[in-house]
Amino acid sequence: MSHSKKSGPVRVSRRTFLSGTALSALGAAGLPLLTKGALAQTPADEILSGCHWGVFRARTEDGRAVEFTPWEEDPWPSPQLPGVLDSIYSPSRIKYPMVRRAWLENGPGADVAGRGTGDFVRVTWNEALELVARELVRVREETGPTSIYGGSYGWKSPGRFHNCQTLLRRLLKLNGGFTSSSGDYSTGAAQVILPYVVGSIEVYEQCTTWPNVAENTELMVFWGANPVNNSQISWQVADHGFAKMEAFRDAGGEVICIDPVRTETCDYFDGEWLAPRPQTDVAMMLGIAHTLYTEGLHDQEFLDRYTAGFDRFLPYLTGESDGVPKTAEWASAICGVPTETIEDLARRFASKRTMLALGYSTQRQHHGEQIHWMLITLASMLGQIGLPGGGYGLSYHYSSGGAPTHNSPTLPAITDTPGQPPAGGAAWLSAEGNATIPVSRFVETLLNPGKVIDFNGTKITLPEIKLAYWVGGNPFSHHQNRNEMVRAWQKLDTFIVHDFQWTATARHADIVLPATTSYERNDIEQVGDYALSHIVPMKKIIDPVFEARSDFDIFTGIAEQLGLGYEYTEGRTEMDWIRGFYEAAKLESRAKGMEMPIFDVFWDSNKPLAFPVTDEEQNFVRHASFRDDPLLNALGTASGKIEIYSTNIEKFGYDDCPPHPTWMEPIERLGGPTTTYPLHIASNHPIARLHSQLCGTELRESYAIAGREPCWMNPQDAAARGLVDGDLVRAFNDRGQILAGVMITDVIRPGVIRINEGGWYDPADPREAGSLCRYGDVNTLTVGISTSKLAQGNCGQTAMVEVEKFVGTPPEVDVFSALDG
Repeated sequence: MSHSKKSGPVRVSRRTFLSGTALSALGAAGLPLLTKGALAQTPADEILSGCHWGVFRARTEDGRAVEFTPWEEDPWPSPQLPGVLDSIYSPSRIKYPMVRRAWLENGPGADVAGRGTGDFVRVTWNEALELVARELVRVREETGPTSIYGGSYGWKSPGRFHNCQTLLRRLLKLNGGFTSSSGDYSTGAAQVILPYVVGSIEVYEQCTTWPNVAENTELMVFWGANPVNNSQISWQVADHGFAKMEAFRDAGGEVICIDPVRTETCDYFDGEWLAPRPQTDVAMMLGIAHTLYTEGLHDQEFLDRYTAGFDRFLPYLTGESDGVPKTAEWASAICGVPTETIEDLARRFASKRTMLALGYSTQRQHHGEQIHWMLITLASMLGQIGLPGGGYGLSYHYSSGGAPTHNSPTLPAITDTPGQPPAGGAAWLSAEGNATIPVSRFVETLLNPGKVIDFNGTKITLPEIKLAYWVGGNPFSHHQNRNEMVRAWQKLDTFIVHDFQWTATARHADIVLPATTSYERNDIEQVGDYALSHIVPMKKIIDPVFEARSDFDIFTGIAEQLGLGYEYTEGRTEMDWIRGFYEAAKLESRAKGMEMPIFDVFWDSNKPLAFPVTDEEQNFVRHASFRDDPLLNALGTASGKIEIYSTNIEKFGYDDCPPHPTWMEPIERLGGPTTTYPLHIASNHPIARLHSQLCGTELRESYAIAGREPCWMNPQDAAARGLVDGDLVRAFNDRGQILAGVMITDVIRPGVIRINEGGWYDPADPREAGSLCRYGDVNTLTVGISTSKLAQGNCGQTAMVEVEKFVGTPPEVDVFSALDG
């Protein structure tokens, strides 16, 4: 077994990050593959752990973490690890339990407009736990369990035990119930419509593997997908298995990147860049589909055998049903890509073994359900679904989708129902609660209690929420239309938050409880969301700083206040739970013909435990079994086939989600008929953080411009506004206003600016409606409407703005400081 050379901490300058050449720092040349055996000897003075950014080793001095070093087997270490370390000791670290003064002195609901002003009082842990327990009981008894919201969505830390969102639901169930959420912000539209189209959620399922792509794919199309950047992180512990795509690049595979921004992925593959107007992808796909059909390039045999409803979609495509043929010329007028280019794409797609890789961002827009449906329709017309290297993939950009899955056991996790055995599964997609609302409709719920909304063929009555409890998430970052959200938050009596940094969410809380980072507690996790290549001990690196406690200890303390402490813990300690998860996986591993070491040996070894990968998984092809036998391996749709026309959706009668893929004008877009403002915002995933995580660390120094979030702008747009590189600007629309620093670049199309999501919200005056965000939270500008009545997803990519140079003395950024001394 060979081992890669152990690398030191990776540091990347602002110029490297912003120029899109971070590949050199990421180790783009000569990427080693993951090994299959045990690991190299562990240095005696280093502690092994894992995080969203990968497996790493930590060095400590006098009880303080001083260095995080990428695991020597990581094929492409993330340069964000220094920020992960810095997050422990960030100036914004929450030190003590804190309660908003007005709430503490005058009770729940006091001075709700004062949330976010920073007027907190330090209390003891006993006082804080008693306040929380008392308030949970009060709200439940006075207005019922559905008035307590515990959806608590967000990218919590990995780990099978310290899953703070599951731990919260566990407590709220013991208290009598709560209102939960369903779905997520990442794929809110796609995950609802795709079960009607292909019979499964699809967006989080394995793609055709990279080794198969390298051998068989001739043309790779990244449509709004940027794996080189996004796959630095994973929901579990990152494996960085996207490094395997190097083989496709070295094989000379042809790449097209369709995106308003020339991405790091486009640079890595030296790909061809096409930049349509944002939110016009469905029109562009329809133009390609029309060309395929009229030129006889489509695969009618595939459509007849494997799909249902193409004949009912065809009249719309040809214009027979509405008088508007969806020609390449028609599409060009909408998307801004030349007619000849659209026609050429159709011919190239049909003439080569083509893989269409679609990103999640494309469906986070008004009518976002349509794009994944239309892409699958396009792939069906090409007839390559289920063939090696062909078809489509919806998660190549997410958590190293396409990395082959290893023959590993399931590592169980704590459940949200005391007494139930540990289980696996996607906890954030569950809908456990006395009432459930779509996750992106929480603000609408606060503003409109009792309102009846449509959702996926059902009617939902929005409950009246009096108390919201948030852990492991940052809604004042990930939700849209921030000022509407601030207004909605004033409807709450009480807002409780666990966190380890003074994010905008913590600043808007009534009760703030300081939680540990995952580096101040023990846990266990698998490596790679798709690869599942190792089980890693997430060992505690340091003792909790200041008065931080783990979420489990916090909830245990609250449960004890309720007289339910034993019911909550089931008499087990942190290590009891972790040992139990491992032992359950050990039994399953034995059934697979493998023998894992006993727990103590595994834990004391300070090494990840590796699992093999089979040839079958190495060469996995998405939907190959369906193609081989569509009757025996029928999809989970009504017809058992790919549904290009859905009679089930037709029955709903939604005016904003027809029964086949359809181009519908969004509420606003670049070049749209109803648009007021001239510039579209691409609110992309950040380069040097995970959503809002690590924004409050030293990494910000590598990308901030004029002390604010960067605003990428094409030279044409900058010249028209008299702007130069480094200028401080105000971006604004009817929904809000933010400050940002201009970076002039030709890697973004004219008419589009890029301001990454995840910047911390920092209102100049929290009491003033529409107050200027001093740092640059892009969701101050995005729309808060839903994608459609079907999915009720979010529209985080729908926003038109104007940008002007900021004149005067800029207000100081304050959000990265502490509020507790």
